[in-house]
Amino acid sequence: MNTAAILFAIAALGGITMAMIRFSGRDYPPMWVAIIHGLFAAAGLVALIAVVFGGAATSLSIALLLFVIAAIVGFVLFSYHLKSRPLPIPTMVTHALFAVVAFVILIVVLLRAT
Repeated sequence: MNTAAILFAIAALGGITMAMIRFSGRDYPPMWVAIIHGLFAAAGLVALIAVVFGGAATSLSIALLLFVIAAIVGFVLFSYHLKSRPLPIPTMVTHALFAVVAFVILIVVLLRAT
C-alpha cells in the first residue's frame, strides 16, 4: 500500500505540472511529461490492484475503482494529446477529481493502518 501511495503521489506531481501548463494557455504539455505521469499512475494502479486482490479493506476497493475511472479518462486525454488537440479542461478536471478522491481514500486507509 505504501508503494502505491508513493507512485500515485509522484504521478500527482506530474498531473499538477500538466494542469499548470494547460491553465497557463498552452494546448497540452510536453509528451514526455504525459508519458511519465501515465507510467507512474499505471504502476500505482498495479500496486494497488495487488493490495486489493490480496484481501484489503472495502475502502481500498473503492479507491481502486475511482483510480480506474481516472485512468480511463486519462486515456481519453492522452488521445487528444496524440492528435495534437487542446486538452479539454472539463475532462482534465474530471480526471483530477476522480484521482484526488481516490488518493485521499488511499491515504486515509494508509494512515489508519499505522
